[in-house]
Amino acid sequence: MSRRWRPEHWAAVWEKRPFLLATAVPYTLLAALVVFKVIEGPSVGDSLLIDLGLCALAATWMLGMFTLRPAGRQRPRIMGVFFTGLLTITAILVARDPAFGLFTPAPYIYAFTVLGWPWRLPGVAAVAVVAGAAQASSVDSTTGLGLTLYGAVIVANVVLMSGTAWVLRLAEREKEQREQALAELSRTNRLLEATLAENAGLHAQLLTQAREAGVLDERQRMAREIHDTLAQGLTGIIAQLQAAEQMHEVPAPWRRPFDAIKKLAGETLSEARRSVDALRPEPLDGARLSGALADVADRWSKLHGLAVHVTTTGTARPMTPEAEFALLRTAQEALANVAKHAHATRAGVTLSYLEHEVALDVRDDGKGFDPAGLEAGAATDGGSRPSSRSGGFGLTIMRQRVEGLSGTLQIESEPGAGTGISARIPALPAGSRT
Repeated sequence: MSRRWRPEHWAAVWEKRPFLLATAVPYTLLAALVVFKVIEGPSVGDSLLIDLGLCALAATWMLGMFTLRPAGRQRPRIMGVFFTGLLTITAILVARDPAFGLFTPAPYIYAFTVLGWPWRLPGVAAVAVVAGAAQASSVDSTTGLGLTLYGAVIVANVVLMSGTAWVLRLAEREKEQREQALAELSRTNRLLEATLAENAGLHAQLLTQAREAGVLDERQRMAREIHDTLAQGLTGIIAQLQAAEQMHEVPAPWRRPFDAIKKLAGETLSEARRSVDALRPEPLDGARLSGALADVADRWSKLHGLAVHVTTTGTARPMTPEAEFALLRTAQEALANVAKHAHATRAGVTLSYLEHEVALDVRDDGKGFDPAGLEAGAATDGGSRPSSRSGGFGLTIMRQRVEGLSGTLQIESEPGAGTGISARIPALPAGSRT
């Protein structure tokens, strides 16, 4: 069977162009029959006006009940009345002149278009009776053979068209089932996508938890290491210093460095214990960053005998505790390097609150160094040189802290021209709270 004669093909045609078939074809057939009747002229004992009147009635009925009333096409009762009326007019026309059997495709079209199932099947069968009567009009039905032939023609039309209606109905049901299956598949796909998205979220959450657990384990390991090595060592140093002080009186020339060592060891031990407890550095407890820097600079000055000028510019901006901690540690490390390597006569710390960031600058007028050579030496020789080991590692730690907060660290220095270290960290938006 070719594709154009398959039921699915006709179902698709009627679905896509039902109203084209229901408007163009019926009026065209009716107009052709009217022209034919006018040319043929009235038969003996026949009235042309009656035929033309019935044709006009059929056209008016289709126009008023279907063509001009699109809203009524969705109402089964109105369409049932429309079909019944049109079939009645068609039957009268066929009874008057069998040539009007050529108009029966019109009620066929409306039966397949506007009648729902199961009313479509008896509608098509009724049209088939009218069409069969027109086809068998030339058979002499007064004899038994003629009557049998007459009935056979009608039955053949009914069986053929009813079978066509049934096959088309099966095609419609198959399409409905296919659409339902596609809708169910689409719904299942949406549920699957939602499930996959939920699983992805859970996977990301598990990864985050695992990462946080790993970070926590590492922090706990580092805390144990600090406690078991650095803190214990500092505790032993302090104990030995106190024991030495109790056993022998410290000579006057040694008193100042002796007290400085004890104080520095005590402060370092306190910082080590705070690192173990994951607390903020002591200078930041209850103080702003500017005050903490001033306190650190004051302690450093008293320890090393070198004045540090601390300056704060701009309006204080909100910062996260991590950013304050990073800048404070940067200042401490920079001042420690000044004491160890710079041989400076002046040092300064400047805290600048800018529009979108907070800048910390530590400068000295010491002997300076080559930043590239220092960091490269620390990386390649493992810090075998004293200056590389202490300075290069400290600079690396400073850079990691600052860049870990989306900041930048710049080092400006050259031999004999002093050193400048500038750390910049983005500030929180105005109105934010840390």
